[in-house]
Amino acid sequence: MRKHTLTALLCLMAGVLIISCKKEAVKSTTSSSEISDETKAKIYALGFGTDNVRKVDGGYLVENDIVLTEENLNTKVNSPFLRIAESEQYRTTNLVSVSGTRTITVRVSGLGSAFIAGADTAIARYNRANLTIRFSRITSGTANITIQGFSQGPSGGFITLGSAGFPTASGNPFNQILMNTHPQAYGSNPNVLYVGSVIQHEIGHCIGFRHTDYTTRSSCNQNVNEGVAPYGAVLIPGTPSGADANSWMLACSNGGNRTFNANDRIALNYLY
Repeated sequence: MRKHTLTALLCLMAGVLIISCKKEAVKSTTSSSEISDETKAKIYALGFGTDNVRKVDGGYLVENDIVLTEENLNTKVNSPFLRIAESEQYRTTNLVSVSGTRTITVRVSGLGSAFIAGADTAIARYNRANLTIRFSRITSGTANITIQGFSQGPSGGFITLGSAGFPTASGNPFNQILMNTHPQAYGSNPNVLYVGSVIQHEIGHCIGFRHTDYTTRSSCNQNVNEGVAPYGAVLIPGTPSGADANSWMLACSNGGNRTFNANDRIALNYLY
């Protein structure tokens, strides 16, 4: 999930206007105290924190960032993890299976023009990378990834911009990206490059990328380890051992346009 830091002096200048895109019903959530101990134990066993876990459509939102599905929680992964440095690109154990090339379809459902254009921007960036996976936006039928809306205001100094999950054990991308339609997320007139950068980030999760700074969340001005889970602590060879401040997979947004840097392209080409 991509987040953005808020301060008392900065509320994205959206207080008096209503966001222009169409909103869907707010996704139902469950407080952390109502999540069963058994479920929390499974989440903890994967290496994720259990504070502020919420039940959302498709699974459980953890670390204010990642959706874990029931399949994630109940699949035993025996692959070893490798963690060498603290600020490199990392992938999940599960990846999208590819034979030759594979086209992943994307559909935007119930969202306004800025989100549609943002999806097209993200798709074009991936396709320009000339990977073995390609992306294509469709307007009807069932897509491999559906982008939908939810509405949620700031909490704890952060606002959630979007969320997604990891590929399935069968080699398919995670099938849903949720984008926040609350006015304080993107303002009343969302910037297409900003929205596109967040969608690009969430697609990264769908195809198997963890946060570049998952051990520190330094892009959020934090020092919090998201956890070494068997789903996502596999180092991608060739990426740097030092901090990579401009990666598209940093945990928190910089509030603007962020796309692939040179190291991101190394990581993408290594996997796909």
